[in-house]
Amino acid sequence: MATAQVEEPLMEINLPEVVAEVRAAFLRYQKAVDTQDVATMNELFWTSPFTVRFGPNGTLIGHDAIANYRQTRAGGGAAPRALQNTVITTFGRDFAATNTETTRAGKLGIGRQSQVWVRTPHGWRIAAAHVSDQPDAAQ
Repeated sequence: MATAQVEEPLMEINLPEVVAEVRAAFLRYQKAVDTQDVATMNELFWTSPFTVRFGPNGTLIGHDAIANYRQTRAGGGAAPRALQNTVITTFGRDFAATNTETTRAGKLGIGRQSQVWVRTPHGWRIAAAHVSDQPDAAQ
């Protein structure tokens, strides 16, 4: 018996207007991190118990855990980060991945950050994130 091959529609990768939307949300989040704008950081994470953030400060699962971490951590004072090697890839009109490296003045290590973004009725939101810091080379 012959099998019929079904062609799947091609997924639209990196539609310019979608990349621009994600880049704007991504940069808004980065600014919020650098200025300790907790309200904006919390707003840009998907409000879901399934949202996950892995980072140097531990694993946080769920929007409430992530928001609580931001509210209670000792913060501020760190030099703003410079972004480098940022890659934004969009898949269709509602899903994206961002990856970037970060550096800070006076620090030798490189930070890495990846995020999964989804379009929601309230705009682009982070559904998953991973942050890691490379130790200073001097240590």
